[in-house]
Amino acid sequence: MDKAYLFADSGSTKTDWLLVSSDGTQNELHTDGINPARDARDNIYNVLYHDLLTQLPHAEALQAVYFYGAGCMEPFSQSVKSVVGELFPGRHIEVESDLLGAARAVCGHEAGIACILGTGSNSCLYDGKDIVKHTSPLGYILGDEGSGSYLGKMLLNGLFKGTLPEALREDFCSRFSLSLPDIIERVYRRPAANAFLASLVPFIVEHRDIPAIHDMLIEAFRLFLKNNIAVYGHREMPINCVGGIAHQFEAELAAAAAEEGRQIGRIMRRPIEAIAQYHIKR
Repeated sequence: MDKAYLFADSGSTKTDWLLVSSDGTQNELHTDGINPARDARDNIYNVLYHDLLTQLPHAEALQAVYFYGAGCMEPFSQSVKSVVGELFPGRHIEVESDLLGAARAVCGHEAGIACILGTGSNSCLYDGKDIVKHTSPLGYILGDEGSGSYLGKMLLNGLFKGTLPEALREDFCSRFSLSLPDIIERVYRRPAANAFLASLVPFIVEHRDIPAIHDMLIEAFRLFLKNNIAVYGHREMPINCVGGIAHQFEAELAAAAAEEGRQIGRIMRRPIEAIAQYHIKR
């Protein structure tokens, strides 16, 4: 069997895996998400042992594991590295943040600005190998401008404060059977409020051509650029993005960037294959 290399792009809800053999054969796998800032070591072990190993072909040929994930910063990343090392002893192992994975996917070995626009948002200035400057996104309560959760928050704000059309609010309440007390319950009293807010994005997609929704999207992405990207300078650099929100709203993101005198570069919905190519070319 040829040598094989395993790559992971992990979020809090799911992990994409790509097994690449030296003959070019690829196998894509999926497991539950892993976030060591949230998950205990036992939970991480269970996902990798029961979910990954049962579907991983030719594990004996594995030479290296490159894991990029949410929450994979020191000291939390050590729990992932420990579990991977236990399950794949003697292999080369690297565990890095999902943001570094995004940067390596969209920028490769060139310097650039890289962003994640998904359920949450994040960004960095990248030198072709490592992150050299980072603006804290501050999470969905204090920040995360431009993310799915932020768009959901703007939608609810507009619907229930009356700045979006009344017909749109009626459509929303009918579609989701959610009253204002229901929404307060979901956001303030239940866990995973960010995921609930992001789950409203398909409604925004469906109504994106309504002028008020279009303006809301432009405002959200301009705030992302102003509050997170402007600090990096380098206005000559295009802004490269990973994530479902960037992919879904590419036109609105480009329009917001133009209003800020910036340019959007590469947009990639899923970075796993480009992450593999980064390491293979290296």
